[in-house]
Amino acid sequence: MSDGGIAVVVVAYNSEETLDECLARLRAAQGVEEIRVVDNASRDAGIDIVQRHALADARLRFIANPDNPGFAVACNQGAAASTAPWLAFVNPDCFIEADTLARLREAAASQGDALVGGVMRGEDGALDAAARRRDPDFAAMLRSRRARELSIPRDPAAPLQPVDAVSGALMVLPRSLFARIGGFDEGYRLHAEDLDLCRRVRQAGAMVAVANEAEVLHVRGVSSRARPLFVEWHKHRGLWRYFRRFEAARRGRITRMAVFAMIWGRFPLAALRAALRR
Repeated sequence: MSDGGIAVVVVAYNSEETLDECLARLRAAQGVEEIRVVDNASRDAGIDIVQRHALADARLRFIANPDNPGFAVACNQGAAASTAPWLAFVNPDCFIEADTLARLREAAASQGDALVGGVMRGEDGALDAAARRRDPDFAAMLRSRRARELSIPRDPAAPLQPVDAVSGALMVLPRSLFARIGGFDEGYRLHAEDLDLCRRVRQAGAMVAVANEAEVLHVRGVSSRARPLFVEWHKHRGLWRYFRRFEAARRGRITRMAVFAMIWGRFPLAALRAALRR
């Protein structure tokens, strides 16, 4: 199964700045049988870029949503519109190398049943902390600021490092595993859906890991710069949904109320900072 074809799902929203390079790299990538670009009602020239690539490569098909139903919905649409035995989810601002997806597939296959991500660096060379994370513990976050730091250090002795979660910007897994857990939870609009997916993969008895020797460039936040308030709102909403799904049932009422206040109390400041960065 390690040499089975890969179906790549790319969810685009106003991604013209990076989409052309992303698709060119995917078309040149080893093992790719299908490319599905799902566009969430972009208002830029992204559709022209996708059409040009689709005319040049029969593996690429385009799904245009009339509105923006969210990242999780679009990922599931792309997966459903493909048939290859392996699935790769790649953000349009993620630039893979020719062997990246094949290496992630090989790493996942070596574990029998696994979801594997890669190491991501920004344009400034800084590591993307979201590539290697532990599960959030919201009750612990109430007591300690250190608990709010989810990133996990790289284990130099582990080419394939088990972790709680990897980033949804780059992940590869068997289609059979994705189907078994029901795909992405479409109750999330933006953010935390990757944490949710990884947790359910582990609950299903499979491994989540990062391939420490597979590194890509991730130009973060390209599509979210134009709507900072929208993004921050759904980020906080996603965190609250994650808490309710995985932690709230084992916490008392006071703790649940405190977590609600912690999450939503940060929203005005986070929204202001996002607006100023824009």
